[in-house]
Parts: sequence; structure tokens; C-alpha cells
Amino acid sequence: MKRAGQKASNRWTIFQAMTLAGACLIAGTAGGWLIRVWQTPAVTGATQAAEPASAGTSGAEATTAQLKTVADNKAAPLLAKLQSDPNNAELLTSLGNLYYDARQYPLAVGYYGRALKVKPSDIAVRTDMGTAYWYMGDADSAIAAFNQALADAPDNPNTLFNLGIVEWQGKMDTPAAVTAWKHLLAANPSYEGKAEVEQLIAQAEKRGAAGPGLN
Repeated sequence: MKRAGQKASNRWTIFQAMTLAGACLIAGTAGGWLIRVWQTPAVTGATQAAEPASAGTSGAEATTAQLKTVADNKAAPLLAKLQSDPNNAELLTSLGNLYYDARQYPLAVGYYGRALKVKPSDIAVRTDMGTAYWYMGDADSAIAAFNQALADAPDNPNTLFNLGIVEWQGKMDTPAAVTAWKHLLAANPSYEGKAEVEQLIAQAEKRGAAGPGLN
């Protein structure tokens, strides 16, 4: 998912996500479509999420373990600072981002939750927490987080986009998904992914609750 300020050339576009999603099972595609406020995940991360578990340590598991090790190393100095400033929302958010990128979503949710206790109206953090819940397979908590973010910022495009994806693929609620996406477009007429969102709306309306991963 994209971080604020990231250059357009480096973003993983919705169209690319749709292309990848069309080739995968629903369990592997849905998370890859989501727009993260802070950073775009590598395509390999989304594809690895769809790989089934195998005996022993799979390549995906090894990569996840390696990513966690890197995240732990990067987190160490932040944790040291946090000891003397435990309610520093910026530090807590940075730790959440590190573990999100390492696909350690429960840890990410924990740090995001602590950051939100300090800054409960931080829409970006709450939206990212919702996407982490979705990667954990918890559609209900993801939707709850998105709806809470929308209570503070009803027209936030990233939150509305993600809400639509989870409503469609997590809850099989096509009308709710289409409503979120149409709200996104109506409230954000210059949204850069307008054409792709229109394609999602058309696909959702055509395929109904089945979703793009169930051909």
C-alpha cells in the first residue's frame, strides 16, 4: 500500500493489482488490492500470501522470517526511544509500519492501536490498521476500522477504496462495495485511480457477490 508522498512511478497501481488478482484465489488477491496509506507492498508479497503451506519451512515462510528479523533490527532503536516516551504516536506508528512491511500484522495492529490511543483521529493509521486486519483474515475488524476512520473523514479515498474491497471479497456484499466506490468517486472527482475504480464497479455489478477471484 502506498505511503503518503511516495512518487507515482513507484506506486503499485490498482490496475496492476487487478491483473494479479485475476490470476489468484480470493484468499491471495483481496489483500493485494488494498491501498495502504503509507507504503506499496511488493507484488511478491501479495503472491506469497496466496501460497499454500507445505511441510517444513516454505520459501514464503523463510522470507517472512527474514523480513521480521530485519524489522526487529530496525525497530530496536525506536523501541529504545519508546521506553522514555511510551506515548509517542509517531514512534508507535513507525513501529507499526515496520511490522506491517514485514507481514507481521498482529504486531502492526498492536502498535497502530497504541498510536490511536494517543491520536484517535489519525485517519491514515486507522486505515492502515484496517488493512492489517484484512491481511490477518479478519474482515469484520477491517470494516470496523474503516468505518471508524470514515466517521472522522467521510470522503477519504483510500479508506473508501479499501472498504469496498473488503465488503466485496470479505463479506460478499456487492451493494456495500459499490456504494463505497461510488461515494469515493463522487467525493473525489480528481481521484487518480478513477478509471480503475469504475472498472471495479462494473466487474462487481456484473459478477455480483462472487468476486473476481471466483471465475
